[in-house]
Amino acid sequence: MAEQRGRRDDGGRSGAPRQGQGGPRKGSTSRGDGGKPRSASTGSGRDRKPFERKDGDRKPFDRSKDGERKPFDRSKDGERKSYDRKDGDRRPASERGGRGRGKPEGAGSRRTGGPAPERRERTVEQSVYDGPPLPDEITGTELDNSIRAQLRSLPEKLSLRVARHLAAAGQLVDEDPETAYQHTLAAKARASRIAVVREAAGEAAYAAGHYAEALAELRAAKRMNGATAYLPIMADCHRALGNPTRALELAKSPSVANFSFAAKAEMTIVEAGARRDLGQMDAALRTLEVAHINSKSREAWVVRLRYAYADTLEAAGRLNDALAWFHKTNAIDAEELTDAAERAEALEKVIDRSKDA
Repeated sequence: MAEQRGRRDDGGRSGAPRQGQGGPRKGSTSRGDGGKPRSASTGSGRDRKPFERKDGDRKPFDRSKDGERKPFDRSKDGERKSYDRKDGDRRPASERGGRGRGKPEGAGSRRTGGPAPERRERTVEQSVYDGPPLPDEITGTELDNSIRAQLRSLPEKLSLRVARHLAAAGQLVDEDPETAYQHTLAAKARASRIAVVREAAGEAAYAAGHYAEALAELRAAKRMNGATAYLPIMADCHRALGNPTRALELAKSPSVANFSFAAKAEMTIVEAGARRDLGQMDAALRTLEVAHINSKSREAWVVRLRYAYADTLEAAGRLNDALAWFHKTNAIDAEELTDAAERAEALEKVIDRSKDA
């Protein structure tokens, strides 16, 4: 489904960013690329069977012998017979009962064109269910086939609506993560038992900074499908919630050994950040040094590892080493995923001032 996203705060805490993100983007916030869910399905419904009739056609109303529809009975003089009244007069409308009678003065009605009743405001639950407006150009087909396959258990119209909300969330998660999160909540309100929906809600909540909600959603998704790919994000959520020890426990999960290089790099970055949270700066540096920071690869996960190592060196007061690694990061960061160049420039000024002092 969506790729993993990461977080860094001003103190250099690196999160569990998505594959392809390294430190803060140049000229942007510290978030990385947003994941894009996928899916909707179609189904066929049966036409409703018409009512069967013995004569093969609808039976008309009974008519009189002459073939014409029988009129209401009238009096001998041909006029319609009126209701008999003892007082010989009709009662005032205010005295008559019945539907719509005796309304208080000033009450509106459809016939008189009176004021329409006030429209009630939507409750919070109803607003969440409605979700943000869906642009016409988003059809749900933007999602990956594997995600769309997971939505096929839903009725066709419901599946389409959920798919459109997930697609909208994927498109907005970088620029407007809060609105993206609201789209995933609308999808969840309709399909809370679909794992990919809970996964999308968790990732969007993480991108929007709702770490407790993100953790709850990703736990739910993990219970449903048994996937462990969410562990780096879940570990970083624990860090954000002030529980670095729990983050370290997740980092040592046996399933991490089976991660790809990119996923392992993300978990390494989170683990090093958790060590820093606990004041274990040397342990944080060792955690990063045993990773593939010297890899000749120029893939994004190597960029992120080097950036995290340079950032930790600076936090540890090893400014010259940090400067060297910011330069090494910038050397392979062709897509400018990080602000390593700016960090190096700023650090050079700090080092020069310290020499002049």
